[in-house]
Amino acid sequence: MALGQRLEKTTKAPGLHLAGETLTLDRCGGLWIEAHRTLIVSDLHLEKGSAYAARSGQFLPPYDTRETLACLHEAVVRFDPARVVALGDSFHDSRGPERMEPGDRAMVAALQEGRDWVWIAGNHDHAVTEGVGGRYAETLALGGLTLRHEPGVGAAAGEIAGHLHPCGKVAMRGRAVRRRCFVSDGHRLIMPAFGAYTGGLNVRNAAFEPLFPNGFTAHLLGDGRVFAIGRTMLARD
Repeated sequence: MALGQRLEKTTKAPGLHLAGETLTLDRCGGLWIEAHRTLIVSDLHLEKGSAYAARSGQFLPPYDTRETLACLHEAVVRFDPARVVALGDSFHDSRGPERMEPGDRAMVAALQEGRDWVWIAGNHDHAVTEGVGGRYAETLALGGLTLRHEPGVGAAAGEIAGHLHPCGKVAMRGRAVRRRCFVSDGHRLIMPAFGAYTGGLNVRNAAFEPLFPNGFTAHLLGDGRVFAIGRTMLARD
């Protein structure tokens, strides 16, 4: 109860401003930019379950792609975007599209219909350049924003990236809540992973320090809302 009240007292964070653009941080883990009618999602890792089975014989329930696409469908229905940008690692490996079930492939095609669909190259799926519709790019400029998969150390005004799968943890009186999150310092934004089978890296990990040397705010995905929580309130794993 106390932990829940602590989260309720934090500032709700429906959006923020970055490089002159207004961004809406959605509870699903997607990013909506109304001025450009653009929905951004990152790290779908489609066909991760089938990749594990193909490589090591380790079988995971083969429903991750369908679950991820269902969540994406819900966001697309709510926002009706003119453009969808998948911010890299959309597939867990380069052969992911080959392993997709026909029904899942049809769902992707339906989501793309009538929209500009952009696949940004990630480190897992850099070799994927055709076969699933849409268009492919290394980076994408959108107003004052630069969209890419991996964040770069150094000046990054307007950079939106994924790759790190950020999660934030809040602990109090022996109890803890750990959630996927957006991370921003007002200059750059790191997206949460959207995929059903994606893990998460605690934002207090050293990997985030060079990207946010002056601190950051983590925007945790809660039950039906997003909560902004300062770095000092976040616990390590």
